[in-house]
Amino acid sequence: MGISRCAVGCGTLPGAGGHTPRRGHPREGSTRRQRAHKVASSLSIESGTPRLPRPIGAPDIDMSDPPQTTTARPRPTTTFDDLPLDATLRRGVLEMGYHEPTPIQSGTIPHAVEGRDLIGTAQTGTGKTAAFLLPILERLLQRPRGRIYALVLTPTRELALQAEGFLHRLGRHTRLRGAAVYGGVGMADQERALRGGAEIIVATPGRLLDHMQRGYVDFRSLEILVLDEADRMLDMGFLPDVRRVLGNLPRARQTMLFSATMPAEVVRLSHEFLRNPHIIRADAPTVAAVGVSHHAISVSSERKTDVLVSLLKNSEMSSVLVFVRTKHRADRVARQLEHSGISVTVIHGNRSQPQRVRALEGFRAGRFRVLVATDIAARGVDVEDVSDVVNYDVPHEAETYVHRVGRTARAQRRGDALTLVSRDEAQDFARIERLLGFEIRRDPTPDLPPGSASTSSEEPRQRPRQWARAPAGRRDSGSGSYSARREPRRQTSRRW
Repeated sequence: MGISRCAVGCGTLPGAGGHTPRRGHPREGSTRRQRAHKVASSLSIESGTPRLPRPIGAPDIDMSDPPQTTTARPRPTTTFDDLPLDATLRRGVLEMGYHEPTPIQSGTIPHAVEGRDLIGTAQTGTGKTAAFLLPILERLLQRPRGRIYALVLTPTRELALQAEGFLHRLGRHTRLRGAAVYGGVGMADQERALRGGAEIIVATPGRLLDHMQRGYVDFRSLEILVLDEADRMLDMGFLPDVRRVLGNLPRARQTMLFSATMPAEVVRLSHEFLRNPHIIRADAPTVAAVGVSHHAISVSSERKTDVLVSLLKNSEMSSVLVFVRTKHRADRVARQLEHSGISVTVIHGNRSQPQRVRALEGFRAGRFRVLVATDIAARGVDVEDVSDVVNYDVPHEAETYVHRVGRTARAQRRGDALTLVSRDEAQDFARIERLLGFEIRRDPTPDLPPGSASTSSEEPRQRPRQWARAPAGRRDSGSGSYSARREPRRQTSRRW
């Protein structure tokens, strides 16, 4: 059945018909708890005082201090029928094409359905989003409408939209409603959702605080809080905003924290806001995704774009995600690739929300072969068929490399991760190898044509900025391509 949505993704999820147990029906409640307990008991759980792995240079945090935790490394569950999920939710999962839960899902869902606080660590692209959305939907099936029962905090707009999209698809046969709340768009539709138009809110911290300051957000009925991509949320400086949001939520709630890595700051956050959390480690949390083939090429900064253009002559690189460190460099690299005849689009923090959505949709649809992105903007890139990830710039933090290469080899596929390493990036690259636990293979530099498409690793500095020329192009007309780029113009009144 179709789903009606408002501009921000608020939609009614119509029921699928048939008998729905009354709220508080003894048979329904006891059956669900029995199924959850049965699946949870089948997991291999070790009680004790586990120590979470610490990143290089981070202080060693002893998890033996309160709160006490239990750790599980779940065994694979055969099908979703083995999990304590309502038939309407299993139907939504099957319609999305999923038949077997991932380890993080089979380990998380039974305990989350029981209402336990938990920490879930798994590689990027292993199904963490469904691991918390399905228990939320299961727990709220019999709640009355018109109140906010669950809040999911994410670091970026793209992740908020991605989670909200999964929510509607998983819960399409329920009556629960969800909405995404994020910056870069108007607040009116979001206000209606927060005033009672949705039971599940997926939000970025900054925009949610904007609404909370206006006084119409009512979290008194909130039962479930999820912190998604917690490590990246802390890296982006959202910890003060997260604390302000959590300070206005009911203390009697279930809190779930999900992260691809587990730095010391996330451990401290878990001590502060989680009660006796259950830890689900589906795999080593700081090891890059299984199925990724790692390569590196030593090249000077000035020749990186030439090497990239040469590599892209290989037709097997069909869907390529290129990571750069800054917004200006993303624009420059995209411009140079387009000049070389490569279909490319770009996404970074200076792009408007409609521009970012068009870029992602075009990349997913195959209209653009290359997507150039900064780390922050790419957190919501959920494309199943990314063939290659190219690290144009080596990240300063080794854990960022894990997030980047996790964009390929998603859902147990295979992919390639290539890093272009200049002389001044050698130390950062060595830290990545120490984190991975092996030496990344060095490939020879490809043959380059005479001349250079890239004359510098930075924007031109020998002239004032207003005289630095960009290729001719009009302002964004909605195509999403990089050719729709603003151009500095030698006029008295300039638009940047």
